[in-house]
This record gives sequence, structure tokens and C-alpha cells, in this order.
Amino acid sequence: MSDRLPGFSTLAVHAGAQPDPTTGARATPIYQTTSFVFNDADHAASLFGLQAFGNIYTRIGNPTNAVLEERVAALEGGTAALAVASGHAAQVVVLQQLLQPGDEFIAARKLYGGSINQFSHAFKSFGWNVVWADSDDIASFERAVTPRTKAIFIESIANPGGSITDIEAISTVARKAGVPLIVDNTLASPYLIRPIDHGADIVVHSLTKFLGGHGNSLGGIIVDAGTFDWSTGGKYPMLSEPRPEYHGIRLQETFGNFAFAIACRVLGLRDLGPALSPFNAFMILTGIETLPLRMQKHCDNAKAVAEFLAGHPAVASVSYAGLASDKYNQLARKYAPKGAGAVFTFSLKGGYDSGVSLVSKLQLFSHLANVGDTRSLVIHPASTTHSQLDDAAKVKSGAGPDVVRLSIGIEDKEDLIADLEQALGA
Repeated sequence: MSDRLPGFSTLAVHAGAQPDPTTGARATPIYQTTSFVFNDADHAASLFGLQAFGNIYTRIGNPTNAVLEERVAALEGGTAALAVASGHAAQVVVLQQLLQPGDEFIAARKLYGGSINQFSHAFKSFGWNVVWADSDDIASFERAVTPRTKAIFIESIANPGGSITDIEAISTVARKAGVPLIVDNTLASPYLIRPIDHGADIVVHSLTKFLGGHGNSLGGIIVDAGTFDWSTGGKYPMLSEPRPEYHGIRLQETFGNFAFAIACRVLGLRDLGPALSPFNAFMILTGIETLPLRMQKHCDNAKAVAEFLAGHPAVASVSYAGLASDKYNQLARKYAPKGAGAVFTFSLKGGYDSGVSLVSKLQLFSHLANVGDTRSLVIHPASTTHSQLDDAAKVKSGAGPDVVRLSIGIEDKEDLIADLEQALGA
């Protein structure tokens, strides 16, 4: 190729991949092996001592996974990435590098219900404390900062309501506090929003959703922006202090602008063990090749469905940033000009019972707990994904009792609208 930088669609197909040097296979092979042969004793020692890069054991790294990591890093504009078993695993591995027992991190209230549960309950056993802030009130993040704050966590497009977060404004708060900004970019994908371009230091994804795109493989990924100075103020000893398990190496000094990704691999993945299956990595890689095509279709369909629902007499309100009347429309125009995503919510005039009833009457939409599939999906969050929250918390997270969440697929939009029309009429 020429010296020009490849475009997004080219990167989605080619980044990280080369024909297999042994067989000439053009598709990335599935390296379905637990471990790898060393050249000799010195080679093995250099790999275990972080003095050379290479393959040791699939729990720590695998050639199929490595292509996936390089591809997503390229699409997000990061320096390096680490693939893990799920989006939840990515969050655990990220925060393990940043937090010590008793430390705090700030999180936006508008999050996937599973993340709210993980942050509120599971992380307590590690001594990690979440402090909640309102993404519609940037000052609430500033007020939440204390000397124990070690990170800020937000979603670029919030699940379930599809609201757009002002990444740049919250990044300013993080910079002032001297802590990294972590952005879950699952609902947007890098096709719509690249959080690193707007001040994010770390990006996480559930690869299960739009990047994989076909509802067939679990996965998660961590992308290192290479923008944060981990030696500042001694806040992050996992990266700045000598690591006894690696003969006193200081990860930031040794690995520079991809030190965080290395820490996640050699301190987090190595010891916690949430390794991604090479087969799942292969499936997700295949999905990413069509990400630009799928994502645009998702967004075009979602806007058409949202417009239909906004005009239906049984619908009380529609929360979709792609609508001109939506409170997040200006942020959508700024951050996601190609489309406001494909996941959104709407409220029914009949309340909780109407939401549950509608879900049961839909025929083309699949009733299940996932988003980002080629198929259109529906769920009633208050009775499922957010059921562990009390009523006030459900409303604050955008999952009130009358709310239905849709994940719009790539079917013909006329068929999706017809299915909703018959269910609402029934």
C-alpha cells in the first residue's frame, strides 16, 4: 500500500492479520492449543521474564487472540489491547490494576444493569468502592472526587436508554483529578464513537455485542490509549513500582505507552485467568470484518423504528438520541454523526404490565438478554436485567417499570415496524 493511513473498513478486515506463514491460509487460523514450544531454555527464560514477546500459554496469550487484539486497538486508535473472556472480565482486570482495598472509583449511574450489580456488590469483596455520579450533571463527577478516587467509569452510549455521554467534559474532570477515564464503548463500537479521540485513557468492550455482532460468542477487550502517566503521585503502584514477580521491572518504565495493556495481561489475566477461547476470538474477528456495514444498517433501522414509535398513540415516550426532539440529540451530532446507535428504550402508557405484555406479543423480535445481534431483540429491563435494583434506582438508570428496551437488528425495517404495530395493537 501507499503511505496513506488505511480507512476504517480496511482496518476492520485487515488490521493485525497476515497470511499464515506456514500454510498460506488467508483467514486467521484458530490456534486451538494450550501451550507453545520454546526454542531453548534461554528463549523460555526471556519470555517468562518479560524480556521478549512471544507465546507461552493460551491463558496469557494466543496468536488468534493477538490478531483480534491488534485489530480492535487499531479501530479504537489505541496502542495495544488485551482480549478476555467477557465484558465483565474486562472490567475486573482493568480495575485490578488501578485499585487497592479501600480505594474508590466514580461511575455514571446510567450503566448496563449487570455493571451496576458488579460495581455495587461483587467489587465490595475486593474492597473496591463505587461512588455514583450523574452523566447529565458533570459537576456531580467533580463533587464525587476524593483522595481515594483512582478512576472514572462511563459508557459512551448508555445501556439501556441509549443516552449519549459527554466524554470530553468528563475527561476534563478526570484530568483535573489525575485519574484515568475508562469508557465502555460497547453500544457505540468504534464505528460510531472512538472515545480515545475525546479524552478516554482506557476503552473496554463486551465483544459479545456489536463487534462480534452475531450473538454466538462471548468475549471482552481492554484497549490502552497510551495517554496516561502511571507514575503520577504514586497512585498506581501496580504499574509504577518494581514488580517482584518480574525481577523488579517497573512496567511503565519498561513498556511506556502500552504499559497498562501489559499490566492487564501479565498481572491480571495471568493470575485471574479469564482467558478468551481462540475459537471465540476467531468468531469475533469474522464479525468485525462486517462491522461498518452492519453498524450503519443497525443505526438506519433504529432511527426508522424510533420515529414510528414516537408517533404511536400507545407510546408515552421514546428515548433515542437520533430523534431531533431528544435531549441527547446535540451530543449525538457531536460524538456519533453516523448514527446514534441501535439500542434504545420507549415507555408505554400502560406501565409495567403493558411492557411485559408487549414483549410476549412480539413475533419477529427475540425476547432475550443481549444486544448487538444481527437479529432484533427486546427485553423489559425492570423485570429482568435491572430487576435487582429498587424502583428509584431503576428510574435513575433509565429502566423504569414502563420501559421496554429494543436492540434493532439488520432485518428489513418495514418488517420490524409491522411486528411492533401488531403487538401494540394487540
